[in-house]
Order: sequence, then structure tokens, then C-alpha cells
Amino acid sequence: MKTVHSTLFLLLLVPLTQPAPQTQLDLHTEYGTDNSEETTVNHQDYDDKHLDGKYIKENETLIIPDEKNLQLQNDEVIPSLPTNKENDEMPTCLLCVCLSGSVYCEEVDIDSVPPLPKESAYLYARFNKIKKLTAKDFADMPNLRRLDFTGNLIEDIEDSTFSKLSLLEELTLAENQLLRLPVLPPKLTLLNAKHNKIKSKGIKANTFKKLNKLSFLYLDHNDLESVPPNLPESLRVIHLQFNSISSITDDTFCKANDTRYIRDRIEEIRLEGNPIALGKHPNSFICLKRLPIGSYF
Repeated sequence: MKTVHSTLFLLLLVPLTQPAPQTQLDLHTEYGTDNSEETTVNHQDYDDKHLDGKYIKENETLIIPDEKNLQLQNDEVIPSLPTNKENDEMPTCLLCVCLSGSVYCEEVDIDSVPPLPKESAYLYARFNKIKKLTAKDFADMPNLRRLDFTGNLIEDIEDSTFSKLSLLEELTLAENQLLRLPVLPPKLTLLNAKHNKIKSKGIKANTFKKLNKLSFLYLDHNDLESVPPNLPESLRVIHLQFNSISSITDDTFCKANDTRYIRDRIEEIRLEGNPIALGKHPNSFICLKRLPIGSYF
């Protein structure tokens, strides 16, 4: 009886213990398969990350474009050649700076006005060696609005130089060697000719008569013996200091025959530095809201 029980016990144990190694083996095999798949995926991710960086650049260097692609790339990089008109204007814009209708030719030692692009509206040619201005310098330049020749060596300006510049509003000729003024354009609002050698005989009687838009007149530090005649009503600022003006009359700024006349636009008149005692000419300023700046002895 004991033998039978022992045998049955062993038979019961065998099915319980025998499959164990097979189960462990299957589990090991499945785990190993998962590892293998994960390892493969990780390597693929690694390769993809490197393709985003260094490796993809290396691959790009191996791409050789055909001749057609090279031609397209060259067309994109190299700008088209300028036309003949642009070639004519290139020397000025290489020597100077051309920007949106403005030409800057400052301190480049030019001795004459360079050819300008026709669309130019502003020219700044300060501190050069220009000695003369002629009508040819601004021929076919209808858009000019401002000219600045400060600090040159200009001794003479042809009368017709500015007369056809119908849009010119500001003209600066300061610090030159001028002895006279040329004919001025009708729409001028500012004239700056200070620090020259202009004499009264160098200004014609009708120079300012028709300039109904002129607001600022700077003729200080010249050789004027008298105040220029026929100054327009539009003037707001008149600088005549440090000249050789020795006398003025009741008609210089006002109207001797009209005591009710008021020159209300003038904001400033400067006459200091002239050999004149303003106190001796009280009726000369009766139409002004402000007395001139200067000596009243």
C-alpha cells in the first residue's frame, strides 16, 4: 500500500515539474525576440537622428547637379547687366552715394558737378573743389528740389544756371568765393549764401522781387554795403550781420508813404557787426513786430 501511494505521488509530481524548463525556455525566447526588435528600432532611431545632422550633409555633398541646375543657380546669383543708361550713370554713383533720389558727393575732391541720374531731387556736394556752376550742369534735371554746395571754391555762376529749375526750393552756396548772385528760380524758399565775398553791386535790383515763396535769406559775412532791394513779403528770417552796411532808409523794410503797413511775417532780422547805428533810423523799423538784432548807438 505504501508502494502504491509513493508511485502515485511521483506520477503527480512529474507533470508538475517537467513542463517548467520548457516554459522558462519559451519565456526566454520571447524576451530575446523583444530585445532584438527594440535594439533594431533603437539603431534605426539613431541613424535617423544622425541623418538630420552631420550625415545628411555628407550625403548632400555627394549630389552633383546637372548643367541645367547649375545654369539656374547662376541666373539667381548673378544680377543682370545694367543697361546703357545705367552704365552712363554708374561712375557718379560709384564715386558718390545715390539713394532714393538723393546724391551725396561730400568730400570727394570733385572740381565740377558730376553727371546726375535724371530722377535726382537732392544733391549734396559739400566740401569739394568746384569753382564754377553752369546751366549745363543741371540740364534736363526737372526734379531737383535742393542743392547744397557748402565749402567749395565757387567764384562764378552763370545767370541761367538755376533759372529753369522750376521745382528748386533750397539753394545753399555758403562758404565759397562768390562776388555776385545769379538769377534765382521762382519757387525758392531758402537761399543760404553766407560767408562769401558778395558786394551790393553783385545783386541786381530785381533778384528777389518775384520770389514770393522765399522765407529764409542768409547773406551774412559778405561785403554788402547796403540791404538788398525789393525783399519779398514772404520773408521770415533775414541775416545780414557782419557785412559793410552803413545806412538804411525808411523804405528798406517798411513803406515810408504808408504808416499803416505792417510786415507781420518777419520773425528775425540780424544787422549786428555792420558799421551802422540803428538808433539813428527809428522810422526804418516802424512796420516790424520785432526790432533788428544789432547796435543801437
